[in-house]
Amino acid sequence: MTYYLGVCFLRIETEIKLDFADVLIRPKRSTLTSRADVTLEREFSFLHSPKKWKGVPIVAANMDSTGTFEMARALSTHGMITALHKYYSVDELEKFFAEFNQPSRVAFTLGIRDEDFAKLAQVKKRDLGKYFDFIVLDVPNGYLGRFVDAVKHVRKEFPQHIIVAGNVVTNEMTEELLLEGADIVKVGIGPGGACTTRRKTGVGYPQLSATIECADAAHGISSNSKEKGCGLIMTDGGFVYSSCIAKAFCGGADFVMSGTMLASFDQSGGELVERDGKKYKHHFGSSSSEALKKYYGKIDAHRASEGRDMYLPYQGDIHPFLLDVLGSLRSTATYIGARTLKEFSRRATFLHVSRQLNDAFEQYDKE
Repeated sequence: MTYYLGVCFLRIETEIKLDFADVLIRPKRSTLTSRADVTLEREFSFLHSPKKWKGVPIVAANMDSTGTFEMARALSTHGMITALHKYYSVDELEKFFAEFNQPSRVAFTLGIRDEDFAKLAQVKKRDLGKYFDFIVLDVPNGYLGRFVDAVKHVRKEFPQHIIVAGNVVTNEMTEELLLEGADIVKVGIGPGGACTTRRKTGVGYPQLSATIECADAAHGISSNSKEKGCGLIMTDGGFVYSSCIAKAFCGGADFVMSGTMLASFDQSGGELVERDGKKYKHHFGSSSSEALKKYYGKIDAHRASEGRDMYLPYQGDIHPFLLDVLGSLRSTATYIGARTLKEFSRRATFLHVSRQLNDAFEQYDKE
């Protein structure tokens, strides 16, 4: 719908857009007899990279608290990926890679600052690229023209690698990033638990609708080569429960990335503190005041903090949590009759609901 305001046209989209909390998944007849019959591993070919990948497409976010060496060691045992945060030095990376030689389970991360590209040049000079298959080119706002230029540059410098680029939330920008060199587009603006972008700027897009629309755009772009695949997406953030991850896969996500859900465990990088006899893990958003001061020394006068600084209840070792997430996904599969994770989007029907949970007794829940 378009309105004329005398000097310009104002466009308002009135179509309903949905978040994970706005839907439930309709059950369907299933021939599965056990959750053990469900395969959660996926295999991918890529639009540009000649590499192949097989694993469970769940990724620890490249945040200070979650993109840690310890997280990579833990998630790799479940076939998952960790996007290392960009604050590790080249020396630290080299030392880690000397004993963690699993390229398909780890990603190198950079932004688009000059120092990011200087570090990337050092990584290339030391031939560290052989230790990771993924490169995550990460900014809060993937609509910047210089971000597209950065994607082109990284593709030229690392033609063999699987490039993940974002974040965006619309089909046209998904298509552009894929055409300019990305293999996977990272989707999400403001949905994360540690993000305040929507509150500060008013910009965003409900995460389920963004996933569905960007996946549709990405999957429509393919290479002429039979050896390569189509464009892919990685839904980044907005997960409150394991069911949200299931809904993302049902909505067409090829990979999912989570930060805050993984930030309260032993393998998380945040400081462990005790208050009133209870333990907590420190966690903050990548654009929070805490992050900006810690890694850049200050908050520039021209910008505002767009992240939360918080203490999450400590949950101990991460492995039981990961097993619970995988078990939950298998349960979803049995309810909709999907034998593989790939089948989630084909088997799923979403119901738009006004309420998805009965939380009246949540205060009594031991967990």
